[in-house]
Amino acid sequence: MQTLLGPLERPVRLAVFLSGGGRTLVNLLDSIARGELDAEVTAVVSDRDGVAGIKRATEAGLPVRVLVRREFESAGRWSDEAFAVCREARADLVLLAGFLSLVVVPDDFGLRVLNIHPSLVPAFCGKGFYGHHVHEAAIERGVRVSGCTVHLVDNQYDHGPIILQRTVPVDSGDSPDELAARVFEAECEAYPEAIRLLAGGSVRLLDGRLLID
Repeated sequence: MQTLLGPLERPVRLAVFLSGGGRTLVNLLDSIARGELDAEVTAVVSDRDGVAGIKRATEAGLPVRVLVRREFESAGRWSDEAFAVCREARADLVLLAGFLSLVVVPDDFGLRVLNIHPSLVPAFCGKGFYGHHVHEAAIERGVRVSGCTVHLVDNQYDHGPIILQRTVPVDSGDSPDELAARVFEAECEAYPEAIRLLAGGSVRLLDGRLLID
């Protein structure tokens, strides 16, 4: 049995990868400011130029690197550059926060990259399932519950061992926007909780599954 990280006796250092508005980053910063998460964001990496998340990170005084994905010939080359930023920032964990590109995780960051997905994996996940596509599919299928999943990242979309999940109801007549808002409220609690579990040394890996002490 392998302990993934911690317990740390200092704030956990986070690198955040984003592709859009940066709402998940803002939620993490708010959690830190309220004293609910003992962490610091030491790097922000965007794979797209001109997105609102870059502005939000800059306004928060965070170091930001923009590595436009289309300027790299492969996911591997992009990941090489992005994780070099993380090493320089001495990040303990890398968080995908509304991040849409495929990541190739290097060996030294194995079991240290997290993603949050707006469904109960393995439902409505994988390539092409992001943002409203997820919630539209859930409503079309007629599910009664949805939610979010925090998981470790491997080299596949929305794959890797699950750390935790949170459920929300899907009400009759829900629009994708209404369901998205409810799921995001769950995400705002789930991501900080997963980070706390990892930093506290409470997550262990056994036979490919994660156990929570």
